[in-house]
Amino acid sequence: MSGPAARAVVLAGQRAGTVNALAQRFGLSHKALIPVRGEPLITYVARTLADHERISEIVISAEPEAFDPITEVLRRASISTAKVSFTPAAGTLPDSVFAAVGKHAGPILITTADHALLTAASIDAMLDAVTGSDVAIGMANKASVLAAHAEGQRRFYRFRDDEYSNCNLYAMADRSSLAAAEVFRGGGQFAKNVGRIVEAFGVLNLVLMRLSVLSLAAAMRRISRRIGRTVTPVIIRDGSQAIDVDNDRTLGCVEDILARRAGPSVDELRDEEAISTKR
Repeated sequence: MSGPAARAVVLAGQRAGTVNALAQRFGLSHKALIPVRGEPLITYVARTLADHERISEIVISAEPEAFDPITEVLRRASISTAKVSFTPAAGTLPDSVFAAVGKHAGPILITTADHALLTAASIDAMLDAVTGSDVAIGMANKASVLAAHAEGQRRFYRFRDDEYSNCNLYAMADRSSLAAAEVFRGGGQFAKNVGRIVEAFGVLNLVLMRLSVLSLAAAMRRISRRIGRTVTPVIIRDGSQAIDVDNDRTLGCVEDILARRAGPSVDELRDEEAISTKR
């Protein structure tokens, strides 16, 4: 193991008074439980985290009524729950994160239940970044995202050096860096709310970013000064890390990528062998 053990926070809640559209389509209470290639969505991120030696604890933030169903799907997927605990989701993302972090004194990794494509390499990259920074934000550039799947992402942040997509993957050196989570107070649709961006980053920074005057690194330096914490962008080469399950389109994209990772099935290999024999 490299460095101190980290606590992983998995955000699996949903907005108060709403049921996710995908969950509704599958007749389930939470998106985290929908089937993805035959397994509940949350099992993918939970397995990756549970198997990682640098993750000592996994705290799942969700509504209390989801605790038992999630525990059951993890058990059925043979994922050890020794590291897993639950905390009730709060009214805002920051409050949910604060509750999940609790009194943990070491590094913190934050992701979402719909990050089915999370890899061990991305976890390492994020935790490595906060050995010299307060906060790390996982990003992937447009070319790598589209290389992972042509339909995987349609929204990119344009900077002077490139276009990037957020990977829904964050790390913090310790709980003192949680002040950065205040950026997301009020919900997850941060990029769509100009007022909240102005409040968090300042008018000048917003204008410079909108005009693509700043590189990503320069923008993060300005944001660091604004919030009083060093914020480092981590450019993840695997563009699939910016693709999570948001809707039917991205569900299909994620299933395509998971199928490629799994390789051909036995039946597909037999079919290919039969075709080759006929030739």
